[in-house]
Amino acid sequence: MLYNREEIESETPGLEDWQRDAFVRFSGKLSSGTDLFPCIPATIGHKLHHFRYAFFNDPKQEGTLIKTAAALKQYGRLSRDFGPYTSLICFFNTDYPHYETEDYRTLFWDALQQLNRLDGAEWPEHIPKDPEHHLWEYCFEGEQYFMYCGTPAHQRRQTRHSPYFIWAITPRWVLDRFNEAEERARKMKESIRERIQKYDSISIHPDLNSYGSDENFEWKQYFLSDDQQPAGKCPFAHLHPAKKE
Repeated sequence: MLYNREEIESETPGLEDWQRDAFVRFSGKLSSGTDLFPCIPATIGHKLHHFRYAFFNDPKQEGTLIKTAAALKQYGRLSRDFGPYTSLICFFNTDYPHYETEDYRTLFWDALQQLNRLDGAEWPEHIPKDPEHHLWEYCFEGEQYFMYCGTPAHQRRQTRHSPYFIWAITPRWVLDRFNEAEERARKMKESIRERIQKYDSISIHPDLNSYGSDENFEWKQYFLSDDQQPAGKCPFAHLHPAKKE
């Protein structure tokens, strides 16, 4: 089920305490007037109520990713009605106090792999199937998405810290529309990088880049380490041949 901000803030019946807590903390992070969250388009999307929210149990729990797939399918079909700054924010109720960032990285990619197997649509013909291609990105039900993952284990990289295991899923059409005004987009990207340098206690990750650049790999930016270690081989690389057999 997808929720909008008004439904959560008006205490819609049926929401659990952890779900309200997850939203309140997320909302506080994006709306803080002192610690300015670096991703300016995300703060705009939150402020304008363009985001949609979904809550799930542990991704390892049976049935969780089936529900996640259903929510993403619903979101993909409706997203253009939500506004030009929309994203789908997915909160997962995990309890792994001893997990480190690499444990969460494995959890994230394992979940994405399972989600891919639940995709009823063919991979878009214009998107390369090789994650090492600079134009590859995650797709579901024919829609292209940028996937962001935040975890409780991220500490130095506060831009990726969340008290809950969280995904922020942004349609490519949102990002394309943002980049249409090239000068405005360029200045905003500069502001974002300046904010990151203030927000995190560690330098900007070397894997951050721009979609379409020959040196860019989208998958590397989905899950950033809490240090400066670049990502290795994409865990997603083997999926397409296996799926088509």
